[in-house]
Amino acid sequence: MNQADAIDIVQEAIWTIITACAPAVAAAMIVGIVIALFQALTQIQEMTLTFVPKILAIFVVIAITASFTGAQVYAFTQEAYGRIETGFDVTP
Repeated sequence: MNQADAIDIVQEAIWTIITACAPAVAAAMIVGIVIALFQALTQIQEMTLTFVPKILAIFVVIAITASFTGAQVYAFTQEAYGRIETGFDVTP
């Protein structure tokens, strides 16, 4: 394993993190925007109003996309371990 392989593994790790977190972050952003619009229209400026709906939305999205996220992490782990396994020379 050389420096290029290590950099490639790190890039794949970052991409895996982004794709695994994207559904939950997108749900939180959408719920946050909807609640912000609701607060702007009704002039209710309660700071704690945003937390409960965002948390519930994130839990629902995580429950729905858990298999996708697990598959992404599993595929990355298999590829990384495969590269590490074949990358070391153990001959004396």
